[in-house]
Amino acid sequence: MITLSIEHVSSPLAREFSISRGAKTSAESVLVTLQQDGAAGRGESVPYGRYGETVESVIAAIEEHRAAIEGDLTRDALQTLMPAGAARCAVDCAMWDLEAKRTGKPVWQLAGLPEPAPLETAVTIVLSSADEMAKAARDAPGKLLKVKLGGDGDMDRVRAVHEARPDARLILDANEQLEAGALPGLAREAAKLGVVLIEQPFADGQDGALLKRPPEVAICADESAHTREQVQDLARLYDAVNVKLDKTGGLTEAIAMVREAKACGLGVMVGCMVAGSISMAPAVLLGTLADAVDLDGPLWLSKDVEHGLTYEGGTVFPPSRDLWG
Repeated sequence: MITLSIEHVSSPLAREFSISRGAKTSAESVLVTLQQDGAAGRGESVPYGRYGETVESVIAAIEEHRAAIEGDLTRDALQTLMPAGAARCAVDCAMWDLEAKRTGKPVWQLAGLPEPAPLETAVTIVLSSADEMAKAARDAPGKLLKVKLGGDGDMDRVRAVHEARPDARLILDANEQLEAGALPGLAREAAKLGVVLIEQPFADGQDGALLKRPPEVAICADESAHTREQVQDLARLYDAVNVKLDKTGGLTEAIAMVREAKACGLGVMVGCMVAGSISMAPAVLLGTLADAVDLDGPLWLSKDVEHGLTYEGGTVFPPSRDLWG
């Protein structure tokens, strides 16, 4: 018999996290723990308002299926029982962790993933004034920076970051806020400033303009990319996809999505929401299949969980078995 527990976790941030869609000072997540025969597996996910999710709705979605989860539900059956999203993600990741704890085999072996290794991760420069973003860039570890865009003054922000960190490769994240006519000029200028990727320039559903996307910088889908079902259509519009477990509904679907994307010739980034190390750990394992990872979530917290992930100079190290997997 499996015992399910669900907890709302509110983690204060060390500093405000601002994007074009708004700002927050805490990370709100849902933690699922599954216990069986003295073993415990954990999975954490971030409800995202952009997709109509709240902490309350995610907890309710999990509670709706408590009987099945505490019964003989398999991980494969979970994929059809619950839709993609934060609720399924927390349960799916907890199931992986529980299996690892019960069998003594690490998740990467159970899932057929490569052996975990340290990964270079992007570090986010949140939306602010050009001067403040330049200062944040100077203070940021590593040489891969993710720069949040916000509309007016974007190129001033990018130039300021580049001047502050000419050694760094830049990812620009528009969070769906660019106008179609602004992209060609931005891409041409950005390519001269160390920009290697532009993420989700247009709103989901309005990305048809990318059929004639500018060639200077690769374009990556984020808000338009949820599960493997969309990958073939996205391959006509984008050069890469950002795979986030909170969107795919857990590690199970995320693995399938990464493999489908690669089969379609797309580059792959494994990304995250702002959350702690329990949420991030499965994505670090998946990152061994990716071309790039953006897994700096725990760096934003005032305090992470015990046995949290280790970060050094823009590198994230694999999770310990005490943390997850």
